[in-house]
Amino acid sequence: MLNMLYRTLLIIICLFVQTLKMEAQGTVSARNTNRETTKQDTAGNVLTLKDCLKYALKNQPTLNQAYVDEAIAHINNLIGFSSWLPQVNGSATYQHYFQLPVNFTVFNGTLTGLQSGVSNISTPSVTASQTIFNTDVLLAARAAKLNTLVAKQNTASTKIELVSAVSKAFYDLLLSVEQESVYKDDTARLKKNLRDTYNGYLSGIVDKVDYKQATITLNNSLTQLKSATEIIQAKFALLKQLMGLPAEKKFEVHFDTTQMLQEIYIDTLEQLQVEKRIEYQILQTNKRIQRETTLYYRLGWVPSLSAYYNYNYEFENNSFSDLYKRAYPYSLFGLQLNLPIFTGFRRMENVRKATLLEHRQDLDELNVTLTINTQYIQALASYKSNLYYLQTQHENKNMAREVYDIVKLQYREGVKPYLDVIVAESDLKTSEINYLNALFQVLESKIDLEKALGNIPTDI
Repeated sequence: MLNMLYRTLLIIICLFVQTLKMEAQGTVSARNTNRETTKQDTAGNVLTLKDCLKYALKNQPTLNQAYVDEAIAHINNLIGFSSWLPQVNGSATYQHYFQLPVNFTVFNGTLTGLQSGVSNISTPSVTASQTIFNTDVLLAARAAKLNTLVAKQNTASTKIELVSAVSKAFYDLLLSVEQESVYKDDTARLKKNLRDTYNGYLSGIVDKVDYKQATITLNNSLTQLKSATEIIQAKFALLKQLMGLPAEKKFEVHFDTTQMLQEIYIDTLEQLQVEKRIEYQILQTNKRIQRETTLYYRLGWVPSLSAYYNYNYEFENNSFSDLYKRAYPYSLFGLQLNLPIFTGFRRMENVRKATLLEHRQDLDELNVTLTINTQYIQALASYKSNLYYLQTQHENKNMAREVYDIVKLQYREGVKPYLDVIVAESDLKTSEINYLNALFQVLESKIDLEKALGNIPTDI
């Protein structure tokens, strides 16, 4: 019978441990599988914003840590629920008496001490207990779903921050790429102007000053082009970091200007709903958890009740060699009731502390609500301002292109001095750079506005 109990105990423990191990490994292996399947996501070497976001949402270390935290929260719930299950323990003792204990008894009216017992006692035993009611396991059961929920909400918050950061980094990189393109076009124009002025100088048509001015202007443009090219590499590195992409991987970015211009608009009449913000949702979940904690301390006076069963397989013999030849088993069942009577005012102070923490979270809610409202107003004002600025810069770019073409033609005909060409060229380059800055400022402010409204998409 003892062997059967030990085997049963061993099977229960093995099954329980294996279940926890499989669940933990399943979560991690699922993440590893996703990571392996996205190793080839950059094989094409040309990525759109959607491609970058997909890769980041599967490979970014911070987000994967959030997934691990979800798995940990689930396992913590299993650990808490384990207290509701029967607890089975095995033990064994061995005792050898050098002198047997004396028991006193009344014999023929006289108190007489007699040695009793045997020299060797060995007792393997199995103890099983079952919690019937306990405030600790009650709190674990009531807070389990909330703990899982707050872990999922933290993951959602990480996703939102990741999508926002990757999108802004992508747009910032595109801005530098487009600026480089503008500087390249500007350099090409200036090189042609330099050739024209140099040939004119050799022919005696153009003054030497025009040739020198063209050279100075070209050198300045080449310096700006070099600076823009170097900045691109730094911004590629930042985007790779946010995506979780290894530094040695190479890729190019791709975007559709027409589609990008169509995506700059957002409904500015949409009303702010604080409940959609993940920060507010997390705070509400934490408030529910704190209310459960307060209830736990308020129920600190409630007694706990458990049942237990002991089975002892006792061996007794004066001779050690014959100790395990015969057993004297016995078993018992009982109930245990624990009633906290006085705990040094600990329960009272814990209730006061928990109540103050609830009040503090109410103040946190007020603060978060005010902060979210301010973020929304600032994001909306920034978006409207940047959108208006984009429209004016678009007009300026078109006019600067028209002015440059006219001035250049007039210069060739000898109507305008070369200084006017330089000024027109500078205005054209500046207007093109300003237009690009305005375009990407609108895109970034749109992200901030979507984030303030709680509308950042994370299902890419």
